[in-house]
Amino acid sequence: MAVVVYTGTNLSGAVGNAAVYTWSALATGDTGALLSSAAFADRSVQVNGTFGGSTVTIEGSNDGTNYTTLTDTAGVALSFTSAGLKQILQITRYIRPLVTGGAAVAVNVNLLVVGK
Repeated sequence: MAVVVYTGTNLSGAVGNAAVYTWSALATGDTGALLSSAAFADRSVQVNGTFGGSTVTIEGSNDGTNYTTLTDTAGVALSFTSAGLKQILQITRYIRPLVTGGAAVAVNVNLLVVGK
């Protein structure tokens, strides 16, 4: 069980104020390091890699202690058991991925954030 640090790529200028943050090679039991993303109103998340029966959940928090599973624009929990791409409905102060169950060995989570 590790806390995996993200890497970031600034896309500002190309598409306004935007960035992509990536948590790479998440395994079962891993949590992504907290990303403070309150300044970005639009967000989408793409998950891919080797799941091995694991579930990747995208969580948000406003206090950095208590986390809740975020949802897409249809109100469906952001919980992935295979590759996918979804828009995130809630704007929270912090966001992170969490990998549970199964035997994931290399799941990647890419978060696109766009602000004003």
